[in-house]
Amino acid sequence: METSVKIELQHQHAAHCESGVMSTMLTHYGLPLSEPMVFGLSASIAFAYLPIIKIGGMPLIAYRMPPRHIIKGLQKQLKLKISFQTFREPLKGMQALDRTLAAQKLVGLQTSVYWLPYFPPDMRFHFNAHNLLVYGKQNNLYLVSDPVFEAPVIVEDKDLQKARFAKGALAAKGMMYHLDDVPSQIDLQIVIKKAIKANARTMTGAPLPYFGINGIRHLGKKIRRLHQKHGDKFIHKFLSHVVRMQEEIGTGGAGFRFIYASFLQEASEQLNGSALLVDASHLMTNIGDKWREFAMLSVKMCKGRTTMDSNALAVILNECADMEKKLWDMLKRF
Repeated sequence: METSVKIELQHQHAAHCESGVMSTMLTHYGLPLSEPMVFGLSASIAFAYLPIIKIGGMPLIAYRMPPRHIIKGLQKQLKLKISFQTFREPLKGMQALDRTLAAQKLVGLQTSVYWLPYFPPDMRFHFNAHNLLVYGKQNNLYLVSDPVFEAPVIVEDKDLQKARFAKGALAAKGMMYHLDDVPSQIDLQIVIKKAIKANARTMTGAPLPYFGINGIRHLGKKIRRLHQKHGDKFIHKFLSHVVRMQEEIGTGGAGFRFIYASFLQEASEQLNGSALLVDASHLMTNIGDKWREFAMLSVKMCKGRTTMDSNALAVILNECADMEKKLWDMLKRF
């Protein structure tokens, strides 16, 4: 039986999948919010060094809140009505997707990057929290708007099913979501202030040394200790992991800082040209540059282009922490 359904959608290319999906979805339903505004309003920027959670045998290092936080944060801040579903059986999950598309609703999916065939082979890895939008189906082909790609793509049903129901860490269990109701307008001045306040608590209020500004300093100390204890070979492997988590997975540390800087710039325009937010935006851009400096020096050391110096890397991380503390102290005054 032939199937054909297509929702007219303006594809948006974005820096990050989850914020890109929500920006596209909200804009489609009449609430145009840019990707930086979506990211900022969900209060999703963060830092965490979590040695008890392993990625490829190495500790998880996160530069944003966990997967789904952008969606859930927007749902709370903007009072969105969002339906979420997960499934035990893949067939039922695919049938539910088809029914929702037939009702002319955009569908967000959480998927595994590894099983999406349009990703180049060297970009595939086992990460089960990649978000994308499905906006139609023609026979056994799904029409997909993946915000990290410049144009829409098509995916066979068998491949999409495999990507939705991949096993392992962060397994999505076919998780899909769609908007049931979107407010026609929101008071951006109020929600911007609430979001900034919430994010300041995340970055400065954690009592444990693994989170926020304390976590950044802790990572610097860890790099020093690991180098002293295990030598160059292990620290090369550890730093390669840190840089991969920062620069390649989910937009990464510097990338998220640049997105948040854009949010602060947009927020200043919504709040009568707030000079404080403009200054904060410039500082956050400089913070992103400092994180990139750390990544570049780490790569040079790992490739033998310069002498391994864990103390120099720890110094840069402490500079990142000092700059972020200045930023969040500034935003607390706001």
